[in-house]
Amino acid sequence: MDNYHINATDNGWELRKQGATRASKTAATKEEMLQVTATFLEGKTASVKIHKKDGTIQEERTYPRSADPSRSEG
Repeated sequence: MDNYHINATDNGWELRKQGATRASKTAATKEEMLQVTATFLEGKTASVKIHKKDGTIQEERTYPRSADPSRSEG
């Protein structure tokens, strides 16, 4: 399973694969980034950590939802 992070940047928000030097996708708003992420990860299995503007983790999502471990909280 690939791991991605959504982080705030000076120009909006970015989706970056863990360990990558460049963003996979960018968007102007967090809401738009979440929509872009869902489309980008269609057909893939991935874990996405969504960060707040201050860098702390707000939540973690698994794509597709069926790949989410059944015993995890959230």
